[in-house]
Amino acid sequence: MLNTALSSFGAQVVLATSSDENHPPESMIDGNTETFWLSTGMFPQEFIIRFPDNMKISVISVHSFNVKRLRIEKSTQTDAEKFEVIAEKEFEQTEGNLQTNEISLDGSNATHLKFLILSGYDHFVSVHKVGIQA
Repeated sequence: MLNTALSSFGAQVVLATSSDENHPPESMIDGNTETFWLSTGMFPQEFIIRFPDNMKISVISVHSFNVKRLRIEKSTQTDAEKFEVIAEKEFEQTEGNLQTNEISLDGSNATHLKFLILSGYDHFVSVHKVGIQA
């Protein structure tokens, strides 16, 4: 299936609570699990992905390290506002391996997705890839 959360499809990271020039937020949507966004070590951390159009979302996949609890919210507004919770999940800890989690949704529409990392298994977490399936 097509991953519409790629920068090559027009998706953008419009907000991230932390940024490192070696590990920028845009690394989450470049399609490569070798690149990643790294947090600053405090929680919660968040980032918002904007799509070029309002789109239907059936499955969200997240590839990460040390994320413990994640909440996902959506907005259908043109601006990143008026979010509503669509999923919350606790990830299993993986020693030395990438966490891969898929979250199935009801096919709701969104122009923005907000990802809130509420807690981690370590002080720092990384998000390597976010995938969206329509």
